Amino acid sequence: MSWVRVKQVCNAYFCALACCWLNFLKGKRSTHMATRFILLLSFFSVWACGPTTPIPTPVHFDWQGHRGCRGLMPENTIPAFLKALEFPAVRTLELDLAVSRDQQLVISHEPWFFAAITTQPGGDTLRPADELQHLLYHLSVEQIQQYDVGLRVHPRFPEQQKRPAFKPTLQQVIDTVRAANPARAANIQWNMEIKSNPKWDGIRTPPVDSFAQLVVRFLQQNQLIAQTAVQSFDVRALQAVHRLDPSIRLVFLVENIKSVDDNLADLGFVPAVYSPSHVLVDPELVRRCHQHDMQVIPWTVNETDAMQRLIGMGVDGIITDYPNRIPQP
Repeated sequence: MSWVRVKQVCNAYFCALACCWLNFLKGKRSTHMATRFILLLSFFSVWACGPTTPIPTPVHFDWQGHRGCRGLMPENTIPAFLKALEFPAVRTLELDLAVSRDQQLVISHEPWFFAAITTQPGGDTLRPADELQHLLYHLSVEQIQQYDVGLRVHPRFPEQQKRPAFKPTLQQVIDTVRAANPARAANIQWNMEIKSNPKWDGIRTPPVDSFAQLVVRFLQQNQLIAQTAVQSFDVRALQAVHRLDPSIRLVFLVENIKSVDDNLADLGFVPAVYSPSHVLVDPELVRRCHQHDMQVIPWTVNETDAMQRLIGMGVDGIITDYPNRIPQP
């Protein structure tokens, strides 16, 4: 076994352990047998299913640039999305949505400013203890864009290029991509996450139904329904979008260790895509999703060897921070 494979085995094992522990803390307590099963499965699938030779990527495989290309550029910023377009394999731009005080869709992973990457308007850094005093839902777009989120390198992504950057509105990103590369923009797909949580409703984000209405209205006004998938961990958000426009392609994000069928029961319908954490993916999960006519697009896969392993299992796409690590055909 190569050293790269050994590292992957260890990574998969500890990621699975963290996932189980997280669910335990959330009150979703698995039995000891289920916990042992997912740990052993994650550990051995890397070795047993890992390819010894490169596996060809299917023609219509959906490579997605996570938050643009978080490994290379400041996440969820215009430079990140433009950089992702430089990689021909990237078919979809993935992003996260929040809402400003003036009811505009703003691209941000958290509905607040993340201290590790934020410089305040006056030039001071932001302390972690003060993050929740800087909620996007309490600020106008004009105020939001006075903060910088590009000059400080994300501590987990040292390869990021430093450059001034702000949190753009969704409209700004769509318009910039269309203007910068009209031919590419006409074919690029979008994967937009509604970042909602029952505890945030009306405080850090709009009530979930209002949030969904903003997203659906935007897609309709910008003629983006055919090019866009809407994703969320929050089943309420997916249900709301489904009620408003059943034609919109929906993606169920998953980080728990429930079965595919149990998660679908919680959602109440079958979405177009099942998108689990990559440590939860095994051949049986892929098989079961395909039986339901759902695609499987795991997140977030940053090692080429892991990408090839998942392709070998039959996934339909992969979300990555590093489009430069996509296996070459």
